[in-house]
Formats: sequence, structure tokens, C-alpha cells
Amino acid sequence: MTSTIQARLDRDTAKALADLVRRLGWTPSRVVREGVRLLAATRLGVRRQRIIGLGEFASGVKDLGSNKNHMRGLGR
Repeated sequence: MTSTIQARLDRDTAKALADLVRRLGWTPSRVVREGVRLLAATRLGVRRQRIIGLGEFASGVKDLGSNKNHMRGLGR
């Protein structure tokens, strides 16, 4: 499947694209395709770490994490 996209480039990005086209001898489309492939290969496997269960349980105690009285005897 092929698709066409439009993108607005700021001055620095347009300059970088033109420089890559000139240096590599590629078309602007090829530079963009290779850039997307490179980003996909390097970034899609990286997942943001999260704490399991964070925010999924409600104790009803508003100061549970900051009040030391709630932590008394924990772990003993």
C-alpha cells in the first residue's frame, strides 16, 4: 500500500532535508522513507516503563503515601 503525505517543515528541517538529498543523491521522498524506517526500528521497541498497578487501587486514604503514621509497623 502506498500513501502520500504532506508535511510542513520549518527552515532548519527543510535545510537538513535539502542537505541530505544533495549529499546522498536520493529524492526527498526516499530520505523521508528511510528516516521513518530508521525511527521505527530504533524507537518502536522502546516502551516507557511503568509501575505495575499504579493508580489502579483506591484506599480512600488521601495522605496514605505521605503520612508516616500509616506506615507504622509495615514490614514487621
